[in-house]
Amino acid sequence: MKNVIKLDKVSRFYYVGGEVVKALRSVDLEINRNEYVALMGPSGSGKSTMMNIIGCLDSPTDGSYFINQKNASILEDNELAEIRNSEIGFVFQTFNLLPRLTALENVALPLVYAGKNKQERLARASELLSLVGLADRENHKPNELSGGQSQRVAIARALANNPSIILADEPTGNLDSKTSIEIMELLGKIHKDGNTVILVTHEDDIAKKSNRIINLLDGKIISDKN
Repeated sequence: MKNVIKLDKVSRFYYVGGEVVKALRSVDLEINRNEYVALMGPSGSGKSTMMNIIGCLDSPTDGSYFINQKNASILEDNELAEIRNSEIGFVFQTFNLLPRLTALENVALPLVYAGKNKQERLARASELLSLVGLADRENHKPNELSGGQSQRVAIARALANNPSIILADEPTGNLDSKTSIEIMELLGKIHKDGNTVILVTHEDDIAKKSNRIINLLDGKIISDKN
């Protein structure tokens, strides 16, 4: 199996008020295609920093990061932006939907950057909203949707460009337990359909939905269990 993610001795240091914060310390990690991985750890353990590096939102201070066999550590900003748009779908705790756009327009947004014409964009967005069970909410704006519906729209948007990797950062953090279960079932279905899913969570019951749990502490991987 080919790895889609490889961290090779990756460290990430920040300088805050004259202090050095060692968010990641020489981490090695491989994630293969179609794995379903949960990253866990207390606040400050390095899981968000790792997620940002995996998502090409941040770069290592030391070491190398490879995504789909490409060394992202040496790419220019425009090349990283291209990878983010074509190979990674992001799902955030706060949904990050644009308030003035309908559900359909929010889902279609990544396709604008991919250069698709309007007809293609809206057709694909409509197909994805049906996939996440929101065919009847296409013309609703975010303030007309529940939290669970908003997260479904965000998941549909993450799938817009057929990415190989879905990164979900605390995707159930703002949801009640019933809605959380529904969102996790949807992520499970996306994984079964062939996507690599990487999930950041601090909740054990959410992490257990994955096939592999990686625990971080003080910038290091302390356990990695299937």
